[in-house]
Amino acid sequence: MPQLPPPPPLADQAERLIELGVHTLAKLPAEELRAFAAQAGRDGTLLAVHPDRVPASALAPLLSRAGKPGFVVVDMPDVDDFAPVGIEPPDAPLYLLDAVDRGDDKANWSPEEALPTLTEQGRSPLLLSEGIHWVLQQPEALARNRCFMTIGSRLRKANGAFDARTPAIWISNGTGRDGKERRDAPKVGWCWWGNRHTWLGFASTTGRGA
Repeated sequence: MPQLPPPPPLADQAERLIELGVHTLAKLPAEELRAFAAQAGRDGTLLAVHPDRVPASALAPLLSRAGKPGFVVVDMPDVDDFAPVGIEPPDAPLYLLDAVDRGDDKANWSPEEALPTLTEQGRSPLLLSEGIHWVLQQPEALARNRCFMTIGSRLRKANGAFDARTPAIWISNGTGRDGKERRDAPKVGWCWWGNRHTWLGFASTTGRGA
């Protein structure tokens, strides 16, 4: 699979978020997004809204593929409780991610296996909201048999242990509870921390900055 090109220019990314109404969800003026993009001067990066501003449940329906909107699987009603672990997004409403990568080289690894290797490589796993932002800007980041997990987001249970589910973004086959009408739609779901999937890589970045 050829390497994905860099994300679109930042000015285009800002306009895309405005077109989708993300600025309204985040309670940010459209001009603030435009000004941030203009001042950042770092094309090749991914523009993200801080996850505290817009939760994954609000971003997922903005995804689109084959004319069908994205969705969150029915057995993940707590999707917005998956929070950054070992990652501190910049303390700003808008920030940039450098050198985002889908992690195709780690397909068929488990999250448990992939995380230490990403760390050794100087890469940080994407948060779920960041992964959604990436697909909003580059729908081609999701392809059949080439989708990804976002293991920077985890759910901590009341006893302090981590939930074994880890979030991922892939393409629905329209089976089971997804429903036939959702075939080919972008899908936010989960996989087990210790399981491997040949069609899921591990999306990551080399750094985040405001």
